[in-house]
Amino acid sequence: MTDPIIRTIGLGKEVPLESGRLAILNEVFLEVKAGESLAILGASGSGKSTLLGLLAGLDVPTRGQVYWNGQEIFALDEDARAALRGRLAGFVFQSFHLLPALTAWENVMLPLELTKVPDARQRAREILERVGLAERLNHYPRQLSGGEQQRVAVARAFVTRPAILFADEPTGNLDETTGARVIDLLFDLNREQGTTLILVTHDPALAGRCQRRLLLQGGRLGGDP
Repeated sequence: MTDPIIRTIGLGKEVPLESGRLAILNEVFLEVKAGESLAILGASGSGKSTLLGLLAGLDVPTRGQVYWNGQEIFALDEDARAALRGRLAGFVFQSFHLLPALTAWENVMLPLELTKVPDARQRAREILERVGLAERLNHYPRQLSGGEQQRVAVARAFVTRPAILFADEPTGNLDETTGARVIDLLFDLNREQGTTLILVTHDPALAGRCQRRLLLQGGRLGGDP
């Protein structure tokens, strides 16, 4: 049996309050297979984004472990975790996080240039063409619609051909029609590249496209909602 690409053991997260400590996540056990698409649902404030941040190594748990391909990521220091993310992971967020001083092309080239990929310019062009932005290569984010900006963000996430893609409410700032196009794009690229897709959403249409759905409630993950 193939080991899971992501596994958590007893994952917990607490934050300090004046009155004590607030438990956001409690004893989260999760396994995700390579190439799987997983949606994490839950009410607003249920800790979905916190869980995604922990799975991605962007935040540090109060207790528990997260493994990527058998490597316990919190046994690594921050620089080593960042290097691991650069090699294995891509990210798509609700707010697009594009650099305003860079064109669409330059935004997509950036993660390739940071890892010194020799054909960064060509690869960035090809994936922008793939997401329908061949005519927008040299446009800056301010010159793009919300849907176009999110497509640039999706292209940037997939251009490194990541093993894992984390998406946090990727259609949250888009209208229904544009959001549907971005959903199609995510799953097309997920299928074509064999990328493991883990997303947080409140959108049942988006969740319904995933192979598996889990509900986060009371700080714990439950079965298919």
